[in-house]
Amino acid sequence: MVDANLNRLKEGIRVIEDIARYSYSDKHMASQLKTLRHHSKIDDTAPLLHSRDSNNDVLRPSTSSEMHRTTLNDIIIANYKRAQESARVLEELYKLIDPILSERFKTVRYELYTLEKEQLLSCE
Repeated sequence: MVDANLNRLKEGIRVIEDIARYSYSDKHMASQLKTLRHHSKIDDTAPLLHSRDSNNDVLRPSTSSEMHRTTLNDIIIANYKRAQESARVLEELYKLIDPILSERFKTVRYELYTLEKEQLLSCE
């Protein structure tokens, strides 16, 4: 769960970051997202690789809702939600093993809420 959610968190942020950077040329937003992506990590990821089995993930195939994005805003919203949900999972899991990391992922989650509002309201 940690490996999947850590990857999902950083991937979701990266998608939004690249849209801000390349589609909107928004240096400020892209920089904030890049910084947040770099805060969304743990130091020792090697043990996570041992439990990774992406070929046999029962939910690997895309759902039909994932294939019906029609605008960049649809992609931005979906990836904010993906990243926020993953940050929440990591926050909860790390309550069991590392409360400091749990708080870091909570901070990341709340920062994502703030950036989501800022970015989507600026696109209106």
